[in-house]
Amino acid sequence: MHLLKQLVFQLQNKILSIINNNILASLLSQLFFISTLSISAQTIPDPNSTIGFEIGSDFNLATYEESISYFEKLSSASDKVQMRNAGYTSEGRKWQYVLISSAENLKKIDHYISISQKLAHPNNLTRTQAKELANEGKAIIDISGGLHASEVAGAQHILTLAYELVNNADTKKYKDILENVILVLWPSLNPDGQDIIASWYLNNVGTPYETASTPWLYQKYVGHDNNRDAYMLNQLESRVIGRTWREWEPNIIHVHHQSSPFPTRIWLPPFAEPVAPQTPPLVAREVNMIGMAMAQELETEGMPGAVHMGKGFDAWYPGYIDYMPMMQNIPSFWTETSLYKFATPHFYTIKDFPKNRADLRVESLYSSPWKGGWWRLKDAVQYMQTASIAVLDYASKYKETLLFNKYQAAVTTIEKYKNEPPYAYFIKQQQRDPVRPVEFLKRLAFNGIKISQLNTKVTFEGITYPKGTWVIPMDQEFGELARQLIDIQEYPDLRESPDGPLEQPYDAAGWTLPYQMEVEVITAMSPLTEEVKLALKPVIGIALPTQDKELKDLNKNDFISGTGFDTNEVAAGIKPLPGKLKGSGSTLLLTPKENNSFRVIGDALHQKLPVSYDSKNQLYAINNASRSRIQNWVNDYAINATLSSSKPKTTVNSRIAVYDPWKASMDMGWTRWLLDNFGIPYTVIRNADINNGNLKDRFDVILMASERPGTIENGFIKGMAPPQYTGGLLGLGVRNIESFIGGGGTLVCLNKSADFAINELHLPIKNSVHQLKRNEFFTGGSILKVINNNTHPVMSGMPEKSGVFVFGSPVFKTLEGFKGEILSKFQEKGSPLLSGYLVGEEHLNNKAAAVDVHYKNGHVILFGFQPQWRGQSMGTYRALFNALFYTKQVAESNTINENWSKTSPIESNEKQVIIEQ
Repeated sequence: MHLLKQLVFQLQNKILSIINNNILASLLSQLFFISTLSISAQTIPDPNSTIGFEIGSDFNLATYEESISYFEKLSSASDKVQMRNAGYTSEGRKWQYVLISSAENLKKIDHYISISQKLAHPNNLTRTQAKELANEGKAIIDISGGLHASEVAGAQHILTLAYELVNNADTKKYKDILENVILVLWPSLNPDGQDIIASWYLNNVGTPYETASTPWLYQKYVGHDNNRDAYMLNQLESRVIGRTWREWEPNIIHVHHQSSPFPTRIWLPPFAEPVAPQTPPLVAREVNMIGMAMAQELETEGMPGAVHMGKGFDAWYPGYIDYMPMMQNIPSFWTETSLYKFATPHFYTIKDFPKNRADLRVESLYSSPWKGGWWRLKDAVQYMQTASIAVLDYASKYKETLLFNKYQAAVTTIEKYKNEPPYAYFIKQQQRDPVRPVEFLKRLAFNGIKISQLNTKVTFEGITYPKGTWVIPMDQEFGELARQLIDIQEYPDLRESPDGPLEQPYDAAGWTLPYQMEVEVITAMSPLTEEVKLALKPVIGIALPTQDKELKDLNKNDFISGTGFDTNEVAAGIKPLPGKLKGSGSTLLLTPKENNSFRVIGDALHQKLPVSYDSKNQLYAINNASRSRIQNWVNDYAINATLSSSKPKTTVNSRIAVYDPWKASMDMGWTRWLLDNFGIPYTVIRNADINNGNLKDRFDVILMASERPGTIENGFIKGMAPPQYTGGLLGLGVRNIESFIGGGGTLVCLNKSADFAINELHLPIKNSVHQLKRNEFFTGGSILKVINNNTHPVMSGMPEKSGVFVFGSPVFKTLEGFKGEILSKFQEKGSPLLSGYLVGEEHLNNKAAAVDVHYKNGHVILFGFQPQWRGQSMGTYRALFNALFYTKQVAESNTINENWSKTSPIESNEKQVIIEQ
């Protein structure tokens, strides 16, 4: 700046001595140019100066608020940057994303969105028209980080990436990118989590707990599982992201993560095996090319350690928010950059390397092995930024191909299902729970799948479908997504050799939604007749506007609070059959077959209305509710209920506690989400609450979500976390739980926590698969068929047979001294597998999947499955709700069914100890 002032001063002196106007004009022009350069350089703020430290530096993390503050300054300073609102987070934060492109592109942004929509949803668009649109349009590229908030580099690199693009906008490379690309850049894909992690880490820097894990989730309910909710859309953030992507229909989605397999520095596509069978081939090929383009750019920039495929990052499960869009014809992928812990640096030597990588051998998909040394947050930021720029450069160079391929992938799917099955799916309105098919279809519609309804009765393939039946025609652009969610999954048998060990699924192996949600879906295996086609009417409703913070519940009959799915016009048009109220009297009777019955019970409990249970007829009853309130319940929740003059004597006054360990529990988070959405009153208790005793004075039922025994018993070991978060329930806590149950309380254990109860309470139950090797018994996350003891209050409302979701689940065998009832069991012989993967079916035959153990004066309910898994298993919600209302009074009203009093055969003199692996 000092030199600039000197130059200006010299020019001013020359101006005063010059008479010739032409020379004066030339000099004034030079002065104006120099001043303009100075102003331009000053007006592009860099994030380091704005936030107050170098982004990526050791021991520093930018918060979400600091990131937004920087982007506000950047957008004010540059016509190449705009900010837009996406919605709100679960904690009520305003959620924004950033557009970066040329000023001319941003002025015509709606035009380019329109082109993107036409190519994504081609309808009658011809190939020639698509080529013209691809030439005219711009590549819309969505890049984000911070989805998993403890993987901190993602959100930090967004700041440096934006500055790099805007500050160097006049260079050829970036000028071309900004001309051909519209970048949709998310400062964070998890704003709540970014601030939770930054606050925790910055408060601990310099202490013995600098790298300690947070004792709570980095999202209100589900933490790391925010990347497992793409098709179900149970979390508010999932719906905000999904709605934004449907608005833009991006050409590439790139989500940054941090978990590269050590010692590699960054994992890139192609994905590991197996991949989802419904992935459009053209889109898969595109992702593979982009992965190689990123690797090449990293090598060019002297950044070794990029790896592809491997065994860890398969693309089988479509719940990933960064993979499911593949079935919406979007090249979508994640990358995994190496992470130590937060912003703390770490030095690695070859001694730290696993044996198979210690020789630094060059591999075909690991061309430049990393040799060790310091690894800092700044390194991760640089790797991510290089990968992001490579994606943008690829999109710029192959813009027309990217845009046309979206059209081509859509047309290919449409043509495929015009000529081969399944041709359609039929879903009748009248089902055991008429609201559950609505829940199923709304999620599909929100994800862009088109739904129709029959406007008259038709008969097709020997089945008569009444008017109002929903139909999903498969000759549509997102048909592969519908099939991926509805069909049965058959996980491939992957082994290095015929007798070699099984390769374990990275996540769920089977998730078939009709099984999980207990919805009957009928597949059309032949082309639809003209009669059916003429009867199809596309479902279109009136989309609700996005409400402030999206918290106001505008549609109560679905299980999601807030505006739910009805900001989408198709989802808004999917409505359940109206609720019905029959009979007379002052007592409202509710069937547990319908999930919304429990929302009514939750309302009643909050209103302090008496709730009781009729064990003979297996109905819940609400007394003293006004007729207008009852009618509102029927209308709002679309329930089928009965009025009666008789009042069941067994009261349901369950004081529910949910145990939340300090080791952050996603399964408990999902449980809290479910209870909150259904309005079931409960109290969260921690280790201190249990260790302090007097549990029976405060609670009737204690719920433990799926936790390993070691998590419950020991929690954080001393030194791993600040003292207030360490320890577990071993010793005093176990004795207090034993006293609680002995005094008439009910302990409910889901899935893995059943092993804790078996071990510590010395129950006459054995987990018969605990010590089996994976080649002897393995399920992964799969759906198995069980037979239900549906006369028991806990299984009330369940069908005789149903699918349950298992994930590392125990299998129960009764031992000598067992008293109680089997709640659910596997068949005597054959495989109970419905969807997913199973080895060792013989270890399930004649065993129990759920048990009611009578323990002194109380009960222990053991579920060998996950009745609320990620909010998806709606067909088993009722079993969990029933268990939470299974108080001493309800248990005493139950008549034991002797046919369910043991597994066969009972094994005597057998004890079991669960040892944490």
